[in-house]
Amino acid sequence: MVKLKNKQQIATMRQGGKILAQVLALVIKKIKPGVGTEELSVYAEELIKKAGGKPSFKGYRASWAEHAYPSALCLSLNNEVVHGLPVPNRIIKSGDIVGIDCGLEYRGLFTDMAKTVAVGSVGRQIRKLISVTEESLSKGIRQAKAGNKLTDISRAIQDYVEKNGFSVVRQLCGHGVGFSPHEDPQIPNYVDKRFADIKLAVGMTLALEPMVNFGDWPVETLDDGWTVATRDNSLSAHFEHTIAVTERGGEIITTI
Repeated sequence: MVKLKNKQQIATMRQGGKILAQVLALVIKKIKPGVGTEELSVYAEELIKKAGGKPSFKGYRASWAEHAYPSALCLSLNNEVVHGLPVPNRIIKSGDIVGIDCGLEYRGLFTDMAKTVAVGSVGRQIRKLISVTEESLSKGIRQAKAGNKLTDISRAIQDYVEKNGFSVVRQLCGHGVGFSPHEDPQIPNYVDKRFADIKLAVGMTLALEPMVNFGDWPVETLDDGWTVATRDNSLSAHFEHTIAVTERGGEIITTI
């Protein structure tokens, strides 16, 4: 069941989204060769708590995982799509691409955001993968207006990604967010009749998140129980914003 938010609840989510966007911006500034993934996650958690929020990923339990997620950040490198674990002694190197995904609880309401960045020098096609993924998110957001359907978002993302020669991950999708980190509806990044094609309405708050692979779309969960990686070992990029469906269209909540 999709749960609509009232204007006050969306206003609170704007506050939380602004904090989350500021946290990610500061984390990204620290990403450089030689920095450890665990160090970045600890830093993010400190920033979130200092701002009066709570890291919503830390302690999160999912039906597919044997243990709760242990960190404030998901840090996914190179062929890792999402849910990468920040661990001791995992060091970022020049040439890596890093997906940073973070969730925040602020005054009882949740927001979610992700970006992918290149570290040091990477090739033109890798930069294209990152830019196409980010632009596909923008195209999805433009379709997030009352009266449209979820497939309008899915089709906009899929068409743009595939037109540029990349593939959208099909085992994972975007989702509702607000009263909990994950809620209805599920929002695939491709058109699939198996998903409910509901009409968008004012008051919906959604986490749109295209996950795009350089190679083929299949992915698999690694032995740590959380990290999802491309099956063909190709690179992957991930961008996400929390948006609110308003009378004026899709409003990005996770922005400074």
